[in-house]
Amino acid sequence: MQNSEEILLKADLHSLITFLVVHQEGGVTRAAERLGIKQPAISNTLSKLRKRFGDELFQGKRAWLPTERADQLAKTLAPAFRSLQEALTILDGENARSSP
Repeated sequence: MQNSEEILLKADLHSLITFLVVHQEGGVTRAAERLGIKQPAISNTLSKLRKRFGDELFQGKRAWLPTERADQLAKTLAPAFRSLQEALTILDGENARSSP
C-alpha cells in the first residue's frame, strides 16, 4: 500500500485540473477556451485518466454527461484544489511582502 506522499507524488495535477474544468464546463470546447489549450490536448489527457481510473468519465458525443465516478471525483477534487489555491495565494502574498 502506498503512503499519502507517494500517491500525491504520482498524481498528475495538470491532468486532474483539466478533468475538473471539463467537468465544470460540461465539455472539451469550453474547457479548452478556459484553460487556453487545444482540444486535442484535453482529449489526450482525458484518455490517460480514463485508463488510470478504469472509467469512461464522460458519456455521449455532443453532451458530455459525467459518469457517477466522474461526479464523485469532481466532488472530491474541487474543494481540494480550492484549498491548494488558497494556500498558494497566501504564500504568494507573503513572498511579495518579503521581497525588496
